[in-house]
Amino acid sequence: MTRPSALILAGSRPGAPDPVAAAEGVTHKALVELEGKPMLAHVVEALRDAGITRLAVVANDPAVVALAELLGCETVPAESGPSASVAAGFALLGAPMLVTTSDHALLRGQWVRDFLQDTPEDADVSVLLARREAIETAMPGSRRTYLRFADGHWSGCNLFLLRTSRAEAAIETWKLVEADRKRPWRIAARLGLGMLVSYALGRLTLSAALARLGAKIGLNARLVAARDGLAAVDVDKPSDLVDARAILAERRNISKQAPRP
Repeated sequence: MTRPSALILAGSRPGAPDPVAAAEGVTHKALVELEGKPMLAHVVEALRDAGITRLAVVANDPAVVALAELLGCETVPAESGPSASVAAGFALLGAPMLVTTSDHALLRGQWVRDFLQDTPEDADVSVLLARREAIETAMPGSRRTYLRFADGHWSGCNLFLLRTSRAEAAIETWKLVEADRKRPWRIAARLGLGMLVSYALGRLTLSAALARLGAKIGLNARLVAARDGLAAVDVDKPSDLVDARAILAERRNISKQAPRP
């Protein structure tokens, strides 16, 4: 597969101010500093470490736009919601395009490389999710919202791959799935009565549900399991920021202690 471009979502949601940004006294959480760098810079560095050279940032906050340009990224004006912003980014960058978020502060280049490697060759779209066991092993005590299916309890990792041009058809469906992300029975209901019954009986796997959802719109959608449970940890609230800072500080200390070649 051709090396993808990457789109980083850093738009502002209308309504109440983001709690992380408010707690840190900045206009957007992408600007919050961790280990001496804005959160957005951590995401950009991880993507570049994965070998991705063309990056665009979706933003409407002037300070975030300025930071994105300083980091050498293209910018895309934020639309009314994530799916519309992804559509605008896809129109600019085309396939293949990786999508992530500016609050993915712990993102590592290796996770991105693993995701791309583990995506099946027949996939038009792939989604990275982490099993509950992997998350709790990587971060004991973590409290997450899980999608409960027959093949396990899953949490999203804010990493999506629109691998082919056919993936454009998935963007509108993405909006519907995003709205129901905490109510998996509604996702199953969209797939028909048989799928809903299968979910109710505890027989429906998330992998099968995703594949069926893709088939309904004429493409191959695949689930990819994260190798590291930390891939599901983003910064949604101030307590997440505390955790992210502690993990990044630990990484820095480990890096300092590692023997030099």
